[in-house]
Amino acid sequence: MKNDYSRAIPEEWRETSAVFTALGDEHRQRILLTFEPGERLNVGQIAEVSTLARSTVSHHLKVLREAGVLIAEREGKEIYFHVNKAYLQDILGTVLDYLSTNL
Repeated sequence: MKNDYSRAIPEEWRETSAVFTALGDEHRQRILLTFEPGERLNVGQIAEVSTLARSTVSHHLKVLREAGVLIAEREGKEIYFHVNKAYLQDILGTVLDYLSTNL
């Protein structure tokens, strides 16, 4: 048994933890699944197809952005979001590497 991690997550896993925390909410999972490959959406477009209020969608988008799951880009007055695919592949790769080498 590895007792090293009983009190704290290793530094290299902190980002992984943030991504899993952000994706641990069903509403945020549905928002993520709304995106087509390479698609950029604004809060209004996401709220339009969601069962959530626009303000709630904005909150969930903030959580996803802060965890690195989504990237936000401003164009004029609008902010467009897109999936940070490379980052998610890196984070999930860390987990897969751990599974293949340690378990």
